[in-house]
Amino acid sequence: MAQVKIENVNKNFGDFTAVKDFSLKIEDGEFIVLVGPSGCGKTTLLRMVAGLEKVTSGEISIDENQVTHLPPKKRDIAMVFQNYALYPHMNVGKNLAFALKLRKMPKAEINEIVKKTADLLGIGDFLDRLPNQLSGGQKQRVALGRAIVRKPKVFLFDEPLSNLDAKLRVSMRAEILDIHQRLNNTSIYVTHDQLEAMTMGTRIIIMKDGVVQQNGTPQEIYKNPANKFVAGFIGSPAMNVMSCTIKEEAGNLMAVNSWMNLMIPAESAAGLKSYINQDVFLGLRPEHIRDSIADGQDKNGSAFKAFVRLVEPLGSEQLIHLEAEGQRFIARIDPRSLINFGETLEFYARMGSATFFDGKTEKRIV
Repeated sequence: MAQVKIENVNKNFGDFTAVKDFSLKIEDGEFIVLVGPSGCGKTTLLRMVAGLEKVTSGEISIDENQVTHLPPKKRDIAMVFQNYALYPHMNVGKNLAFALKLRKMPKAEINEIVKKTADLLGIGDFLDRLPNQLSGGQKQRVALGRAIVRKPKVFLFDEPLSNLDAKLRVSMRAEILDIHQRLNNTSIYVTHDQLEAMTMGTRIIIMKDGVVQQNGTPQEIYKNPANKFVAGFIGSPAMNVMSCTIKEEAGNLMAVNSWMNLMIPAESAAGLKSYINQDVFLGLRPEHIRDSIADGQDKNGSAFKAFVRLVEPLGSEQLIHLEAEGQRFIARIDPRSLINFGETLEFYARMGSATFFDGKTEKRIV
């Protein structure tokens, strides 16, 4: 496989900047996920790595070889597209073999590679079928197989699962990761689905408006989001973000607004002393809002009342949609708790797990 370096890459479409000063070093064998909302520049960046879009400025190298201005066929990459991109008049076997025939490989070697790849993907019994005789998941396996048979230095995935139903997406995620672990290939995967990003990536690159917002492992990003945008984008459900003011009361720092007065633990308060009497954003993951007091938790410093707007029972947990003074947020609660729509109840914030963001820059404080 290969190492990929993207250095200070920019992409402009007239006066519009789709990707701005993007730099990233991908180590050999990493599975990197580019994630962000529509229009954030992730697919444009992937297409520049593939050679399908010209770079306005900056450099791209694969295995120390400069490829910035090389055509796609000379970059030793393979790309899996959202729409499968199979040849409709060729059966599965011929689709898998096509790139190898272009290389004028011996027929016996082609047949061996095709068979091994088809068996790896569980499509060995479908080699004589045409694409229109396959399900969506089977078509996607063939598209993966066309990339695998080429044995490229880098695999590129452009939202390959977005056309599949929810259940099939889950199983295909597992299959792609299984293949990655077996082949130990360097991969760059684009998606707008943060759940895919969290479950698949060794590292996640979060983008917004063509700019990298955060680069880190799934757990790093989940626990320590760099800014308010990342906090609201990563997580299912996303982090609850609420406006408040930092106040000092009896020597303690408090997060205060019209409906809450929550005590900030000493370990967080140290980083918030310069924000006294300033507006900030308080971030709480749904699992950090509970309907019962945790061991050692101070009820007086963590309690607030909220109206129950919706209860979503999910078997192993229930999501409680709450509202307080027009602010809406979600709590992840034990399924054994009896909570009903229309009730106004007391809930408790685990402030030791809270995150705070600057009220102006929206960057993480603590």
